[in-house]
Amino acid sequence: MSVTTPVGVFVATSTPPERIPAIAAAAERLGYGEVWLAEDYFCYGGLTGAALALGATERVTVGLGVVASVARHPAVTAMEIATLARTYPGRFLPGIGHGVPVWTDQMGATAKSPLAALTECVDGVRSLLAGDTVDLQGKQFTFRSVSATHPVDGQVPILTGVLGPKSLRLSGKIADGTVMSVLAGTSYLESAVGHIREGMAESGRTEHLVPTLALFSVAKDGQQARDAVRPSLAAYIAAVGPHNPLTGAFGYNDHVAQLLDEGPETMADKLPEEWIDTLAVAGDPDEVAARIAELRGAGATSVVLSPVNADSALDELELVASTVLPQLG
Repeated sequence: MSVTTPVGVFVATSTPPERIPAIAAAAERLGYGEVWLAEDYFCYGGLTGAALALGATERVTVGLGVVASVARHPAVTAMEIATLARTYPGRFLPGIGHGVPVWTDQMGATAKSPLAALTECVDGVRSLLAGDTVDLQGKQFTFRSVSATHPVDGQVPILTGVLGPKSLRLSGKIADGTVMSVLAGTSYLESAVGHIREGMAESGRTEHLVPTLALFSVAKDGQQARDAVRPSLAAYIAAVGPHNPLTGAFGYNDHVAQLLDEGPETMADKLPEEWIDTLAVAGDPDEVAARIAELRGAGATSVVLSPVNADSALDELELVASTVLPQLG
């Protein structure tokens, strides 16, 4: 992968799909090393979105974090990944996760055993990409002499997107990387990387990507940027609730519960300033550079900026490109 800048750009799933090519092209032009998309059901399609981003760029790595293991049969997921990996060799990082329970429940697709479903999916996809024929009667998926007509020469990294200790250990064991949530602060990252390394040791793996998404705002007036990130940060915290490992890693969960009891609609105004420091990347350019360095020091192999304000996103990304990226090397 020819671009190595350890900072990427996330294309929010609220983005109209027709805007994806322009955003991806702008990120590459500005010198960012990665463009990441997601598959939040029922927004833009993750794999088709990745295809749009890849088609609009020449060098940048495009990541997909993540598709749900149960949203497609792994043979179909492998077919789609192979198409992109063959067409854009060395530039596609596909990710697979358990799926958000609310969305998988809506589709009647929630796995009885999420760990088994993820394992069968990742292993099946990897085998098919390598040209193997897969026969399996698993807990979640059945393969009856399935093989890919168009396998991929060379290895395609397969990442996961998971949160809890058991899933993180599994990711270290079977995957080439783990996509970290936008609420993954340094304390959570350090703990997560520890679990991942346990899994890596079990399978003998020595390398693991840890792209880390982050809610982001930058301005010459750092307080302006910090204030801008509050609504999105509050919304994400409310969505994950008071019993989650992301805010739990900082000891925030009792306070999260209190704020939710007082009313989610007032949460943004009541967020402690400390939470912005620990759970987002926001401030003036020097503060943003320091925050990115902290996340990298905690184990992030890249930091993927998710602008919270669509109207000013390009201007903010340009400011980071001119003032922050040169500091990072």
